Amino acid sequence: MRKFNYICSVIFLLFIFSAVKAQSGKYQAEINTSRQNAITQVIKEVSPAVAGINVTAIQEYVTRPFFNDPLWNMLFPEQIYKRRVKSLGSGVVISSDGHVVTNAHVVEGAEEIIVTLIGGKEYKAKLVGSDQVSDIALLKLKGKNFSYARMGSSDDIIIGEWVVALGNPFGLFNVNYKPTATVGIVSGCDLDFGRQQSGRIYQDMIQTDASINTGNSGGPLVNSSCEVIGINTFIFTGSNYSEGSIGIGFAIPIDRVKSIVSELKKHGKVDRTGLSVQNIDNFLARYLGLPSTSGVIVTEVKRGSSAHRARIKVGDVIIKVNDKEIHTDDDIIAEIQGNFLKAGDNIKVFLLRGRKRLEFNLELE
Repeated sequence: MRKFNYICSVIFLLFIFSAVKAQSGKYQAEINTSRQNAITQVIKEVSPAVAGINVTAIQEYVTRPFFNDPLWNMLFPEQIYKRRVKSLGSGVVISSDGHVVTNAHVVEGAEEIIVTLIGGKEYKAKLVGSDQVSDIALLKLKGKNFSYARMGSSDDIIIGEWVVALGNPFGLFNVNYKPTATVGIVSGCDLDFGRQQSGRIYQDMIQTDASINTGNSGGPLVNSSCEVIGINTFIFTGSNYSEGSIGIGFAIPIDRVKSIVSELKKHGKVDRTGLSVQNIDNFLARYLGLPSTSGVIVTEVKRGSSAHRARIKVGDVIIKVNDKEIHTDDDIIAEIQGNFLKAGDNIKVFLLRGRKRLEFNLELE
């Protein structure tokens, strides 16, 4: 009888142990499941499309043997030298045939561009085209069936929604051949910084507190639906002595990127002009009988262009484009580039032809 009771006790304890173990396994499975969320899904899905970009560029620099001494510099003029410099950035594959988007400043002056994808496979990239104004460049990898990221829309961005910045900060992609992910929210939209000294124009920018650092430029900013909504471009550092993130980063909205990429695929550049013009000085104003030096004179009209079809002529004086008064050729460039106008867009051109004031609708070439 005592032996029977002992066996029953052992069986009971084994049953309890099995039940506890099963329950523990169930709880552990639930914990593991709960660790998976929208953010981890974004990183998992988009990471294969993120690229580390290594650039070898040619940089010119000037040496002055005697600094600013005018006599010695006249005898020993400054020398211009060239050197190879290496830099890095990020990019994102946007099509299965290997098109990669990055910032124009990442590949500026590039002699060689090496793109590294997840797992460490390297490709020598061809520069399809680059647009200095929007700071967008398009690369092409040789091959097919590449993993690529879906491009979303920047029209319906919600301030406060979660976003993930993916890229190659400080070259860490080359350590384990995976992009680094940082998480934050959309902090602001439609921020305009205007024309920079470099000639780039940053308008309608997306602000985020997802950490962006050196090397993140050109990488994707992704929403919780695994869609790219921007291309990470620059940060505020808070001082001239610090280069690290302080939680204020900016991305180019993806709708602009899509428009620029379309032009780069077709033409390799974004042509925003169509007319050759010249500024008017006092002599030219007197010769033409103009009341002032404001405006620019048309010096060339390309045959077959929309300007030619609109019957704009050499000698016409452009005084206004859309709602902007024109004083110099820079004003025309500022109006066209500042509004990111491109081939196919229309502008209103107001001009003087002799004493007549004329108005034309002009499609940019």
